Amino acid sequence: MNAASVSAHSLTLIRDLPSEERPRERLRAYGPGALSTAELLAILFRTGAARESVLALASRVLSQRGGLVGLARTSLAELLELRGLGEAKACELLAALELGRRVASAAPEERPVVRAPEDVVRLLQPEMALLDREHLRVVLLDIRCRVIAAPEVYRGTVNLTLVRASELLREAVVRNAPNMIVVHNHPSGDPAPSPDDIRLTRHLAEAAASLDIDLLDHVILAQGEGRWVSLKQRTPSLFRTAPSRAEEPVPGQPEAAAGSAAS
Repeated sequence: MNAASVSAHSLTLIRDLPSEERPRERLRAYGPGALSTAELLAILFRTGAARESVLALASRVLSQRGGLVGLARTSLAELLELRGLGEAKACELLAALELGRRVASAAPEERPVVRAPEDVVRLLQPEMALLDREHLRVVLLDIRCRVIAAPEVYRGTVNLTLVRASELLREAVVRNAPNMIVVHNHPSGDPAPSPDDIRLTRHLAEAAASLDIDLLDHVILAQGEGRWVSLKQRTPSLFRTAPSRAEEPVPGQPEAAAGSAAS
C-alpha cells in the first residue's frame, strides 16, 4: 500500500463508509464477536484525530501498545502520551478494559468450590496473568473447599526470600480458614517455579500444618492459555496435612492430574 492510499484510508470517515462496513452497523447486524479488535475500539473512541479516521486511530493505538494484551497493561499516563487520545477517550478505554477483567474474574452468586488447580486458574488467571509486576494472593477455603476470600498479600516485586509465612497465614487465621492455596504470577510469561518458590512452599506448608491449616497448593500463573503450574502436581512431597486431619482425606483437595498445564 503506497503513501497516497494509506493517507486516503486514514482520512476516510465512518460516515463515508458503506453502511455494511461501519462498525456499529456491523455490530448490530452480526454481533460484537464478528468485529475486529480495531473496530470495537473505534466504537469506544467514536471520533478520530486530526487527519486520521477513528478506525485508523484505533489500529495505530493497538499497534503502538503491542495489541490488546499490551493495551490492557497500559496506564492512563501512557495512554495520554499517544497522539489522538485525550483524557475522555483514555478513561473510557481503561473503564472498558476494567469491566472486561471484572466480568472474566467474577464469581457466581454461590461461592465457587476449588477441587483442582484448574479451578484456581479459572478464578484468578484473567485478573492476574496480565499484571506487569508480581502479585501474591492467598485463596482461603472452608472445610468443603468453598472460597471464603482471596486477599492480596504482596504487590510489586515479590522477593520470595523475604516473604514471611506468618504474613501469609495471618489471613487464614483471622478468617478461620482450614485450607488455603497460595497464588502468584510470573510477569515474564514463564510459570516454571524458581528455587525460591519451592523453598517458600515447603516452609509455608510446615508452618501451616503447625497451625492446623492445610496448604493445598501453590499455583503460579502467567499470561496465555495453559500457562500455569501447580506445585502440588509437580512436587507433591512439598505438602503435608495438618495433624488433626492426617488420617482424613481433605474434601475437594486438588487432584493429582497428569501434570501441570505448563509442564
